[in-house]
Amino acid sequence: MLTSKTPKLDLHGEIVSMVEVLVNEFIADNLKMGYSEVIIIHGKSTNILTEEVHKVLKRNKNVRKYYKNNWNLGETIVEINEQK
Repeated sequence: MLTSKTPKLDLHGEIVSMVEVLVNEFIADNLKMGYSEVIIIHGKSTNILTEEVHKVLKRNKNVRKYYKNNWNLGETIVEINEQK
């Protein structure tokens, strides 16, 4: 369940070549801390960052599911697999 304490990664101003490293580290760190959901903020002005974020999430084995936030299309909500 999303709350004001849900971890967020803000990618505004980041270059596309850094997205994979930043997103994968963010997912790994929050998995270790026991979070089941995180938010990635990519903005909604262009789809370049959004598309790259979604490519990275699709390949990440720790991601169970991801989808755009219906209330803010500049965010993607990510459900993380539980740590084994």
